Amino acid sequence: MDNARNGIAGFRLTEHTWITEVGNWIDAISPDGRRAGALLFDPRVIGSPGVRDRVVAAVMTDQRLVLGGLSGLIPVADVVAAGDQVWLLTAQAVSPTLFDLLSSGSIDPGGAAAVLLETAQTLLALHASGLTHGSVHPRTVVIASDGAALLSERGLSDAIRAQVSPPERDAAAWASLARGLAASTHGAPRAQDLFERAAVTATTRGLTAARDVLVAGREVLPGGAISRDRLAHAARGQSVFAQAPPQALPQALPRDEGDIVTLLHVPGASSGSSESSGLSGPGSYGSGAYGSGAYGSGGSDSAAYGSGSHGSGSHGSGAYGSGGQVQFGPGVGSGGGAGFGGGADTGPGGGTREPQPGTTAERIWRTGKDEQATVQRRDRTSRASRARRRRTILAAAVFAAILAGAILGWLRLSDGPELAVVAVDVVAPKKTQGCGSVVPITGTIVTNGAPGEVHYEWRRNLDKRVEKGTLRTTSDRTSYEVSLRWSLDGKSTVKATATLRVLSPAPVITEKASFTYKC
Repeated sequence: MDNARNGIAGFRLTEHTWITEVGNWIDAISPDGRRAGALLFDPRVIGSPGVRDRVVAAVMTDQRLVLGGLSGLIPVADVVAAGDQVWLLTAQAVSPTLFDLLSSGSIDPGGAAAVLLETAQTLLALHASGLTHGSVHPRTVVIASDGAALLSERGLSDAIRAQVSPPERDAAAWASLARGLAASTHGAPRAQDLFERAAVTATTRGLTAARDVLVAGREVLPGGAISRDRLAHAARGQSVFAQAPPQALPQALPRDEGDIVTLLHVPGASSGSSESSGLSGPGSYGSGAYGSGAYGSGGSDSAAYGSGSHGSGSHGSGAYGSGGQVQFGPGVGSGGGAGFGGGADTGPGGGTREPQPGTTAERIWRTGKDEQATVQRRDRTSRASRARRRRTILAAAVFAAILAGAILGWLRLSDGPELAVVAVDVVAPKKTQGCGSVVPITGTIVTNGAPGEVHYEWRRNLDKRVEKGTLRTTSDRTSYEVSLRWSLDGKSTVKATATLRVLSPAPVITEKASFTYKC
């Protein structure tokens, strides 16, 4: 597909795409010319029974969170259906991701701390609202042009699997994120130790304590501060959209996109759905969660990561404020009938009633005639009606039995999405290794969260040895570490390269890392 010539619901699609467990992400440009994103759901995933409704419910919950003041999520503009395709459209860019910056080595210690601090704050705000993310890994952490760390795909993985992840899963995923950033922070051993301590704290004492460890230990970072300045510079350098185009693009001709239906803001949806989403009402992320002076005052970072990032009352009264209640049927008050019934016959008190054709005498005559005909037919049709009801009940019972069998068969045949590897990363020491070294190489395999087996192998460039391994994945994790210990001795100066190849599930994915051995 030539994305540059295609669009959806007014969003212009670009050539930059990448695949995740839920579908195909595409960098896009919104109708008003700003950077945005478009996610085309995998039809095998979104087409499963109930998945689309659960995805829409998760997105609508996110919209209420964003409107309530939560700024750590990628805002969703709409979810639309076009034929058999379902698209999620975002109001903000969805690249570069943390995975992109880690792959290019563009994360400095201060920026890594900012990513961990901001993602921890967002996860804690979600947990305070009774929600979780469910799939935190480097591909779902987006770095904005100002260096802010935003989370994407909130709740989508859980919606697909019809499950609710516990907060402990988010904490474990955050700890894995911290360890990955520690491994990538070269030349700053004190910062590495800080991130490792935060990771251990997250799994043993929770995210709140881990966040406090980061803030309390910020003096070990370069400059003694948590800063995202270099992170913002790296994010802008990764994005082609951050650079001004050399010339204005020609205006595209209007194109018929076919029937596109929004799946959000469905007419007649109950306003009470906000309560079922887990929101806790006014001040749900208010004072006490991230209130004034959460990280103390007077410090150099208190302005950036201090007071009121999620202030009291940011989500609560006014979302469904009084005075706008909609009433239907006869007896609508004079203040509530303005929005409905334009052109209807209005009676005393401002109520509405459906207009009847003809004069009053004609309506009375018609009513009497209908009642007379009804009395004459009632005896004739009663026995036929009972027979029809018996046939209808029998047919309904047979249909229900067939439908139950079909659903049971589908459930036995369908075990959810197949296991897929979405990303691979390899990290080797940057320092030169000396005589008789045993060099640790760390590989990270990120899956779509499905259970199964991943077959992989390690290869070394200095010999022909191949170490094969099997990784057993579970449905409660998406990130796994595999390691290689490479023993080197003898007098030489060489560049050693370790290659990690994921053999199955297909396709084969290869990643490598190098270090220098000198003796």
